[in-house]
Amino acid sequence: MADKATLTLGDKSYDVAVLKGTTGPDVVDVRKLYADADVFTFDPGFTSTASCESKITYIDGDAGILLHRGYPIEQLAEHSSFLEVCYLLLNGELPNAAQFVEFESTITHHTMIHAQFDRFFTGFRSDAHPMAIMTGAVGALSAFYHDSINVDDPEQRKISAHRLIAKMPTIAARAFKYSIGQPFVTPRNDMSYAENFLRMAFSVPAEDWKPNPVLTQAMDRIFILHADHEQNASTSTVRLAGSSGANPFACIAAGIACLWGPSHGGANEEALMMLHEIGTVDRIPKYIQGVKDRKYRLMGFGHRVYKNYDPRATVMQKTCHAVLAEVGDLDDPLLKVALELEKIALNDPYFVDRKLFPNVDFYSGITLKAMGFPMTMFTVLFALARTVGWISQWKEMFEDPQRKIGRPRQLYTGPLKRDYAMIETRG
Repeated sequence: MADKATLTLGDKSYDVAVLKGTTGPDVVDVRKLYADADVFTFDPGFTSTASCESKITYIDGDAGILLHRGYPIEQLAEHSSFLEVCYLLLNGELPNAAQFVEFESTITHHTMIHAQFDRFFTGFRSDAHPMAIMTGAVGALSAFYHDSINVDDPEQRKISAHRLIAKMPTIAARAFKYSIGQPFVTPRNDMSYAENFLRMAFSVPAEDWKPNPVLTQAMDRIFILHADHEQNASTSTVRLAGSSGANPFACIAAGIACLWGPSHGGANEEALMMLHEIGTVDRIPKYIQGVKDRKYRLMGFGHRVYKNYDPRATVMQKTCHAVLAEVGDLDDPLLKVALELEKIALNDPYFVDRKLFPNVDFYSGITLKAMGFPMTMFTVLFALARTVGWISQWKEMFEDPQRKIGRPRQLYTGPLKRDYAMIETRG
């Protein structure tokens, strides 16, 4: 039985339930507060409000913990694959060998997109941002796959989830190819998920493309590290859109649009822009002093949620250094700045005391640049990886018997009722 708390307003008291999860802070249940006491709670940004019950992802920012279905992100990144993590997020458990073979085959054999869909890309300007293309293209999927948009049918929800996970790399690669004026590359069924994406992004008809195991592993790990991150802005957007009964393709497009915001998905791009601004290693001390004097912001360091070290950054650091050793131009001034800045931040008492450690965005930006992706593609890759998290959260929402359409309240501070005045009488 849930514990209770008492809220006193004026001369009246109200009992509210206190709910307990598996772990994490207790939750004060205020669902009946408006009906009982005629008041709302006020929480801009929902920083102290649980908007749903979920079994998918757990974060303890103070302890630097990130769990997917109970499994630490470090273990998943080290031992698992992105498609296995996809299965885990969608279904709640890791697959056995037979289940994984079936799931991998399903995703692999749905990576192609409708032939008419390719013409959709030509409707965009040639200089369109890849995220603009992604937002429009994913939303348009419902016009091509309308046989799986009945959100009340569990089987159609499953088909849509598989289609989104399978087709997102193809759409992302096409957005990239279109932005650089190169022909589209058709997916292959004999390659892994990450390898297939890299081939679609970087191969050209004029020459054979050879996979690089280091880059393939790096891409797969980047996908794992960005697969889900609890009730962040874009995930909440997907859930809110889905609460109205909107089809899954529209909901994921809404999530992509939210992710495009620089305060959310653009953090690794901002970190790289900071490195560009610093320019050379000899300018780092001046920039560091500017950070200490609060003249500049240190992008890619610290995290709103993780008050200790970002557990994803530990894995991403190793991956970053492996990629740089494989293909990175160590004479590149930008990479020199990044490595020197990392060294300073990990040893300077100012940053250590404030726990301003490099986060996943710092390392992923450097890694993606070294792999050959322009900054305009960084958020696209984030969206590709996060699709499984979004669709898993969306699916969980529809399986929740307590689901209701989202309808946040407000604290109204505008004018009271007033009468309309004719224009000729207004001063």
